[in-house]
Amino acid sequence: MKIVSWNVNGIRACARKGFLDWLDSCGADIVGLQEVRALPEQLAAEVLEPAGWYTHFSPAERKGYSGVALYSRIPFDSVRTELGVPEFDAEGRVQIAEVGDITLANVYFPNGSGKNRDNSRIPFKLDFYKRLYDVLDEMRGSTTQVVIGDFNTAHRPIDLARPKSNAKTSGFCPEEREELDRWLRGGWVDTFRHIHGNSEGHYTWWSNRPGIRERNVGWRIDYGLMRQDDIHRCSDAFILPDVMGSDHCPLGLSLDLT
Repeated sequence: MKIVSWNVNGIRACARKGFLDWLDSCGADIVGLQEVRALPEQLAAEVLEPAGWYTHFSPAERKGYSGVALYSRIPFDSVRTELGVPEFDAEGRVQIAEVGDITLANVYFPNGSGKNRDNSRIPFKLDFYKRLYDVLDEMRGSTTQVVIGDFNTAHRPIDLARPKSNAKTSGFCPEEREELDRWLRGGWVDTFRHIHGNSEGHYTWWSNRPGIRERNVGWRIDYGLMRQDDIHRCSDAFILPDVMGSDHCPLGLSLDLT
């Protein structure tokens, strides 16, 4: 099974840049999107329900903001979209789907910057992390759990091009990195690092400023995590930096479920 994740930074804009062509050629069994920024009724039929795909959308209450979506070649057994905290659930950030032997959490984690880039939303972001962690622990059972999405945190200095100048920037603040550390200590594994070790220069987001992406001045803030007990089923993890259409690029992982 191949699972791909992509923060599309607005699905309607991404669709105009070739999203559907990419979707049908990417070879994925399941695709999770973040930052959809549209209500289902605002989408063209071919984006809402493309041929050959089962879809599920979870928009934010606020129009043009946040939102996640799932496209799957396999029918969903169930999809949960609530963490039981109204402030989180209103923002359309989570889909926890049961698909056969997989429990897949497609997640758009909050940005901690705040309206004035004063890091004022970091406490909200960390509370979201902790609540999702607990929900997944409560749901733990016989299925293979996978978390994909935009985590909005670069874990280590090798996960962004300019760590020193961003030490106080949300996405690389010590408390955000420590929360991701807590997940890894708790038995979750970063699949990309599991496969590729300490390889440098691999990023999933770049500023839209001219020349930044071309020079690969980026951040790796999108991840696929799996439980340590199931990591032997991860046969590959990858980033697709050449795929355009968003300020993020897709990433994914392959599972051997035999």
